[in-house]
Amino acid sequence: MTFTPGRKSATFVLLAGAGAMLGACGSTGGILGRERPDEFAVQRQAPLVVPPDFNLVPPAPGAPRPSEETAGEQALEALFGGPAPRSAVETSMLDRAGTAEPSIRTEVGDPETNTVAKGSVTRDIVAAPEGDGQFAQAVIPQG
Repeated sequence: MTFTPGRKSATFVLLAGAGAMLGACGSTGGILGRERPDEFAVQRQAPLVVPPDFNLVPPAPGAPRPSEETAGEQALEALFGGPAPRSAVETSMLDRAGTAEPSIRTEVGDPETNTVAKGSVTRDIVAAPEGDGQFAQAVIPQG
């Protein structure tokens, strides 16, 4: 087997590249070795101490807990810092809309309810069986 000049240089380039790649695997410096900070020694840990006085009063029997909030209120507080006041436009829109009847969900699904034809998607949504959504599927209609 004879080596041609082009083949020798290709072999040399491959060997040099492989050597450089293997050299980069070393963790003790190398060509670009430098001191790196220890990520675990960045901040000094202060010793734990118990405060001298908490000024805590034991709860009264039967008294409500100080942080009785619903899960929704806790989520609003965590995400947005509490409920925001409504703007004048939002308040006006809600006043004009009025309140919904308590049985609106059953009336919408009633076959005798007259609705505006909004296409097959709305018809499929209204005709969908009730359930917890465990077996729900999304289908993009072709057409």
